Amino acid sequence: MTQIAVELNNAVVIARIGNPPSGYMNEDTANELIALLDRIEHDDDIRAVILTGSMDDVFIRHYDVGILEQRGRQMAAKGYTFEVSRPIPESAFLTALRRIDEMPKPFIAAINGTAMGGGFELALACDIRLVQDGPYDLGLPEINIGLLPGAGGTQRLSRLIGESKALEMIMTGTTISPQQTVELGIASRCVEGNVLPAALEIADALAGKHPGALAHIKYLIKGSTQRPLREGLADERTLFCDLMVNPDSLEKMAEMNAGKIDIINK
Repeated sequence: MTQIAVELNNAVVIARIGNPPSGYMNEDTANELIALLDRIEHDDDIRAVILTGSMDDVFIRHYDVGILEQRGRQMAAKGYTFEVSRPIPESAFLTALRRIDEMPKPFIAAINGTAMGGGFELALACDIRLVQDGPYDLGLPEINIGLLPGAGGTQRLSRLIGESKALEMIMTGTTISPQQTVELGIASRCVEGNVLPAALEIADALAGKHPGALAHIKYLIKGSTQRPLREGLADERTLFCDLMVNPDSLEKMAEMNAGKIDIINK
């Protein structure tokens, strides 16, 4: 890989993404991300994943607009037209984001700097977002060049912060600060200094949790706004019982009842 450096820290993968000097992502970034997800998905020893930027003060600046312009001109020259009744297939990048969403393992975005457009959308696809404090631009400013977020931004952001605030952010193309991402509920924590140690602390904790329980929790919460409450509650009680009969869960319950472990995280 040329754009993603992968480090295995016990059961945690740390993937540092970078394309110096610009920090833009492109097709190579997407293809390397797909290859990384293949490895993560099929390795049971990997229990949690951190995505962060390899460049100082840049998570991923955004997708390379030069490439987008070139593609747009090629499609316009061929007379292509598009409408929602004829949806186009996923690109490699969109497939990668969907797989992050659907994979049972937890993904943490350690946002160590500027993240706009596709970079911000990659962070939105993750399960937990930590952001490094600093003078960074975060958000979806595509409308300022006549576009809209095309990698899940309209859908994932509105599910996180509600339609009204998402409409304001995306329609005005306004970027926000790291502190504002926490205030809006996009990120769970704003970290002073290097964000990676805080992300690694959470990832290490997740790596020690029951993987089946983590997978069920991710499925239930990330899909909760996309199904009726009655259906979500039915899924929840069913998966609760699925864990009750799991041998590892039964062992942990027995240890707690015997006073060997405590349910409270110290």
